[in-house]
Amino acid sequence: MRANLPDLITERLGRRAESCRALGGGCVGDVYRVRMRGGDDIVVKYDTRPSPALDIEGFMLRYLAEHSALPVPRVLHNSPDLLAMECIDGESRFDAAAQRHAAELLAALHDVRAPQCGLERATLIGGLHQPNPWTDSWVNFFRDQRLLHMADKAFEECVMPGALHRRIQRFAERLGEFIAEPEHPSLLHGDVWTTNVLARNGRITGFIDPAVYYGHPEIELAFITLFNTFGTPFFDAYQALRPIAPGFFQRRRDIYNLYPLLVHTRLFGASYLSGIEHTLARMGF
Repeated sequence: MRANLPDLITERLGRRAESCRALGGGCVGDVYRVRMRGGDDIVVKYDTRPSPALDIEGFMLRYLAEHSALPVPRVLHNSPDLLAMECIDGESRFDAAAQRHAAELLAALHDVRAPQCGLERATLIGGLHQPNPWTDSWVNFFRDQRLLHMADKAFEECVMPGALHRRIQRFAERLGEFIAEPEHPSLLHGDVWTTNVLARNGRITGFIDPAVYYGHPEIELAFITLFNTFGTPFFDAYQALRPIAPGFFQRRRDIYNLYPLLVHTRLFGASYLSGIEHTLARMGF
């Protein structure tokens, strides 16, 4: 921890920070629970790298707060090197009631719509650049700005072999045979996995670390299945509110999970390539 981080927080927020305690997690920057004068706690992310971008995370949290009813921490300060947020009480453990509540919240989020896929600016997922140019077609957006963008970067960074990169390119050329356009582009949190959701007493208290854009809700649902964030209670409740088209669990969720698998390949290494290879083989590529 920077020795004078409490002083920096005091300077930026205009309130005295009394102490800082390091927390786990955080792909981007170090995370601290900070006790402020008066006894209340806040959460601070601090990034000392040459080109910090915590202001993008602050933008995404504020975007969700302004455009949806999804519970997210209130942003108290937002700059490239320091993000200060309201401290939300909760744990990343979800009983059936919490899962049903999560379904209600995400179904409502997915009812927030835009005329095109994308967003007004690029965002981040796990600290990686996530391009969001406004695009009329979801198939084209997912192909170019998600699948091929992340695969190209993985190949350029030498974490993906050329043979697998070429298989992804061949699959991308025929992507429209496997996925369809949504009823409308929906607002997505973009990174719903276990530690990015907090709950207490059967209720969701907050969603954190978003990767926001407008797209097909199925990519959000697919990501939830990848690491088993939620299970049957969630999907039964979500299906009752926003019916999921046939074939999602059998095929499309694996296609959409190519994107987070590519993200994890770039962040954590080649162990995630086997999941990509398996999905491509299932699709005949």
